[in-house]
Amino acid sequence: MDTKGVAAGFAGQAGAIHVKIAPVRPEETAMTRRHLVLFGLAAFVPAAALAHHGWSGYDADQTLTVEGTITTLAYQNPHVKIGLKTEAKTWDIVLAPPFRMQSRGLPDGSIRIGDTVTVIGYPHKTEQTELRAERIVVAGKTVELR
Repeated sequence: MDTKGVAAGFAGQAGAIHVKIAPVRPEETAMTRRHLVLFGLAAFVPAAALAHHGWSGYDADQTLTVEGTITTLAYQNPHVKIGLKTEAKTWDIVLAPPFRMQSRGLPDGSIRIGDTVTVIGYPHKTEQTELRAERIVVAGKTVELR
């Protein structure tokens, strides 16, 4: 490939400006694309991290054990959620992500509305009915979720 470039200018004028434009080499184009992809990924990762809520909203110093009947069930990402009716109130329980539930022995269909379960977890600091589950007991089987 010709790397001499192209010269452009305003010939015959006082104080003429000369610009040399070199052709772009293929390896520079590939490098530019690679940098754009890496920049795009770097911009996306923090946004994805912010999208996940984290667990700082829960009081890990206070462990609760609640037993009740499952009234609602959402077996979907980012976390499986159940409504659990106890004698005192109905809890919104945040379980593990579906892939972890499955790998720990609780695939979709293994818990159902109407089942009686025991959940051990941490209450939310501001949401009075929300609990983050650390473990769940289903049909006498204890499953660690974290």
